[in-house]
Amino acid sequence: MKYRKKPVVIEAFRWTGGPDQEEDPSWIVEAIKKGEVWFENIGTPDVQCCIKTLEGTMTASVGDYIICGIKGEIYPCKPDIFEATYEQAGNSKLAAAIHIDGVAIDRLCDEIKKAIETPNCIY
Repeated sequence: MKYRKKPVVIEAFRWTGGPDQEEDPSWIVEAIKKGEVWFENIGTPDVQCCIKTLEGTMTASVGDYIICGIKGEIYPCKPDIFEATYEQAGNSKLAAAIHIDGVAIDRLCDEIKKAIETPNCIY
């Protein structure tokens, strides 16, 4: 049997592993303060972000995404999996949550708008 992932909106950021990290969402700062997230090999090319999860400690490497799920759970995700699974949500939470045949409604609206604005387009 096949299953389709339900459309949910999550928060995430790409971890740089260094002082150039521009994004520090409040949820990751809180997790660091609570000791649920910590770093190993700081200042080396092998720096890792360690995340305590229900399944045990997971590690993120430089360039991985750190996700805060719908129940506040934090976990790492490799860039190729993240980019295949997620797309940036629009400003409207409703539009981000509505999908038609697996395509986000905000993307469909953009395509319709392009078609309407294109000269000689039959619609």
